Amino acid sequence: MKVVSARFDIPNANKIEVAKAHGAYANLDEILKMPRMDIVDAIDKSGLRGKGGGGGHCGTKWKNMIAWPSQKRYLVVNGDESEPGTCKDKYIFNLDPHLLIEGIIISAYALGACRAYIYIRGEYEKEFQSIQRAINESKDERRGLEIIVCKGAGAYICGEKSALLESIEGKRGHPRLKPHNRAEPDFLFGSACVVNNVETISSVPFIVKNGWEKYRSVGTPKSPGTLLFAVTGCVNTPCVKEMPFGTKMIDFINEFGGGVWKNRELKAVIPGGSSAAVLTKDEVMKATLDYENLWEYKSALGTGGMMVFDDTISMPKVLLNLLEFYTEESCGQCTPCREGCGWGMRVVERICKGEGSKKDLQILKDICFMLDGKTICVFAPAVKDVIIGFITKFEDEFLALCKD
Repeated sequence: MKVVSARFDIPNANKIEVAKAHGAYANLDEILKMPRMDIVDAIDKSGLRGKGGGGGHCGTKWKNMIAWPSQKRYLVVNGDESEPGTCKDKYIFNLDPHLLIEGIIISAYALGACRAYIYIRGEYEKEFQSIQRAINESKDERRGLEIIVCKGAGAYICGEKSALLESIEGKRGHPRLKPHNRAEPDFLFGSACVVNNVETISSVPFIVKNGWEKYRSVGTPKSPGTLLFAVTGCVNTPCVKEMPFGTKMIDFINEFGGGVWKNRELKAVIPGGSSAAVLTKDEVMKATLDYENLWEYKSALGTGGMMVFDDTISMPKVLLNLLEFYTEESCGQCTPCREGCGWGMRVVERICKGEGSKKDLQILKDICFMLDGKTICVFAPAVKDVIIGFITKFEDEFLALCKD
């Protein structure tokens, strides 16, 4: 079942006349006459979950925003696809931007949003032009709904929703303190808003047109529907493919990734973009691609971007590469994150040079304790998960590089 990729293989489906010939904006007049809460209830019953990494329930988020008294409401679409190993939203931007726009129109109507914002990664110049062209083409279909595309400046942290909202408001992209009341919505320019990922909003037309039961007919009871999974790294055919939640990870790697590159031995997989904890080969053989199963391995599905490593890869060097990235991308607002990422990177660098000791592994664990739960956003706790995963599951490789 294809929820968001049905038109990916159709030539020129990014143009409105081709997209409309294959179902885009069909029955939109009837949909926009439906009671708003009927659409919200359909999204809630479908079990649609956020497809940007967190996996939160979309219906709950929508209902919380609608229940909050606000003179204005906004819809914000998160297209800041900066997570290493993740490349799914760019397919929607390039191959079927009108699906996203149709999802925005329906979602904005259901939420009573007066304006929609698309925040797109600064490096996505081609994708920016594609979505802007589609917005211009869809003037009649939008019924006066204003859609503004905001281009980021390359900051990884702006993928975090509150930093993204700060950036849209023209401020520095720093995450906000989170409210104690979990039912409180997010706010943009002082008004209530909903922030959803590109693929999440692109899933809305399918659910509204085909019914929430159809969406729940695939996947798992707690992770219904599909996701655009990506596989990169040491595989023969890197790709992006829409599959139901619950698909076996090793089957996806073998069938769509073409197996491990050069028929080498599988060593490890990072399952959901670089900030998800690494899995060993034994775990990969048993794991399924859904939120609950990967939580059992103390990892996360994240964005569904699998990074595959074969038996020639040095795991300490992989960790060093990741920590170089996270040190560069920490916004620096919180001291534990600002100092801890760089400290961890220097310790791993020392180990990779053969100058480390067994004591350095304990230092890394102490740094992880400092990173976990002591910062405004989840950047530092995610780095903690990355470090702990590598040094516990591949401890022998780290010890082999140590002097003692």
